[in-house]
Amino acid sequence: MKLIRNYIYNMSYNVLILLTPLLTVPYISRVLGPYGVGVNATTNSIITYFLLLGTVGITIYGNREIAFIREDKVKRSKVFWEIEFLQIMTITFAYLLFLVYLFYQKQFRMYFFYQSFLVIAGAFDVSWYFMALEDFRKTVTRNVLVKLASLIAIFTLVRNSNDIGTYILIISLSQLLGNMTLWPYLRHSVLSPIAMKLRPFHHLLPSISLFIPQVAIQIYLALNKTMLWKLDSVTAAGFFDYSDKLIKLVLAIVTATGIVMLPRIANLFAKHDLKKVRMYTYNSFDFALFISIPMAFGIAGVATTLAPWFFGQHFASVNTLLMIESPVIVLIGLSNVIGQQYLLPTKQTKVYTYSVTLGAIVNVVLNIPLIIVCGVQGSMWATVFSELTVTVYQLVIVRRQLHIKKLFVNCWKYLFSGVLMFSVVYMLNVAMKITVFSLSLQIIEGLLIYFGCMLILQPSILKHVPVIFGNRGRKKH
Repeated sequence: MKLIRNYIYNMSYNVLILLTPLLTVPYISRVLGPYGVGVNATTNSIITYFLLLGTVGITIYGNREIAFIREDKVKRSKVFWEIEFLQIMTITFAYLLFLVYLFYQKQFRMYFFYQSFLVIAGAFDVSWYFMALEDFRKTVTRNVLVKLASLIAIFTLVRNSNDIGTYILIISLSQLLGNMTLWPYLRHSVLSPIAMKLRPFHHLLPSISLFIPQVAIQIYLALNKTMLWKLDSVTAAGFFDYSDKLIKLVLAIVTATGIVMLPRIANLFAKHDLKKVRMYTYNSFDFALFISIPMAFGIAGVATTLAPWFFGQHFASVNTLLMIESPVIVLIGLSNVIGQQYLLPTKQTKVYTYSVTLGAIVNVVLNIPLIIVCGVQGSMWATVFSELTVTVYQLVIVRRQLHIKKLFVNCWKYLFSGVLMFSVVYMLNVAMKITVFSLSLQIIEGLLIYFGCMLILQPSILKHVPVIFGNRGRKKH
């Protein structure tokens, strides 16, 4: 039951992070327009590089290391302070580099400065510690009020196309405030640091080993928008950003198991319980297929009229982008299980690094010609091919550790149900005038078709969901 609660909390947290800007999208897209949205997307993509440099893989590394020793308060306190002091130092270094960049950057200078509060926020992010303890409640509940406050501020203070800076500042400061709200909980969980006994740089090289794959992963996000800015236009970057936001919102539900399962599997691996590690992996993979396939087909099914209705007529071209990018929901869902839930907790960091680095290379190589020829649609295709590369590579590597057929045993049932659902929903979406009622009707119809097929086909996930999150059914595996 604890894993079920953690999954719900983490899914809620991920959705909350993405939902805050997404709830404002219909308003912001009309107030700021494609250019203003593009400015935010472009400047944010550059800031992401500095934030990534400052965190140097600490988020995943800290989560894993605390999970190994979480039962020992003295040890975990020492490791926490070492990693946190390292994080503050690396963020400081990254921010100094940003100031150098800002000195030479003439375009969008003020907007870049407003975005830079996201880098500062990185120094105070201790969510990885609470995730390692499988205490996801704190990371969710303390941020809800902050996110709600940011929503109110956006609707109150962002009134016209001249308020681009205000919008960026609200988003970045809310992230900083949200990170700071977790600190009061630390006094009951960790002991005071003893400076003379701390060795923060002891964690630098191991965290850098996780920094490399994180750099590669961010290329899918930040570099796409940066390259669109340089090779196409700021507006194209805005189109990409809005399509990607909607896809990532759905992905937050699929990949929430990754952060929840990482500390659990890391803890089992430290206890040499490999049987349970494999059992969790098989069931998590099946669960990812079970929920990602209908979500991908669902987004593609309603995309035709959803984009212009939700984002505004200026963003009508986003409908095609959503349809192109929808397979990413499945691909990232699967690579999240193999990578985040299996390779990283079992200390196969090199394999994970190779996979995402290969995907990043494919992304860069394909982006340049595809953007030049096809514009923003080309960048979307490059994203899909790069994620496909990551997933296939990981599956090839683990084929001797896990039974691939067992991973995909129910896949045909999900695909059949998903295709049938898509066919009906897409026809309804094209035929019906888009309203809140018609969209709700299409979603309900899609759910009834998919889950109706599940009841007929009886995939094993219907019996194994408790195994993924709880204790029942373990004796059978």
